[in-house]
Amino acid sequence: MAKDLVIEIEKRQIEPGSILTGSIEINYSGRFDSLVINSQIENTSDHFSYTSIAGRAINHPYARISLMKHEIPESHKFEFEMTTNHIPTSSASNAKVRVTLIQEHKEIASDTTHLEILGNSKP
Repeated sequence: MAKDLVIEIEKRQIEPGSILTGSIEINYSGRFDSLVINSQIENTSDHFSYTSIAGRAINHPYARISLMKHEIPESHKFEFEMTTNHIPTSSASNAKVRVTLIQEHKEIASDTTHLEILGNSKP
């Protein structure tokens, strides 16, 4: 049985400044108003910026982006790209990306994926 909402990312480890590509698939058959993508880098106020959603170039320099239902492709599956300039103070920083479906201000489905931002390995 498929999950109502699935987020996948192409890489589990990235370097600062590189582009990270992910995909979102909505299998939820009920009503929803919007979809929210939120990124967080643990123990820091740094974040990811979104550069592309569903093949459309954007410049969204915030950790959270909301898409209204009419902005989501009819196939309910699309890719997004994001980047961060976060430089870990140690060998790596943990990050997560969470996607949520919203109906009338309530969360009805969500999925989360995790990754590492690699730091400078030189001593």
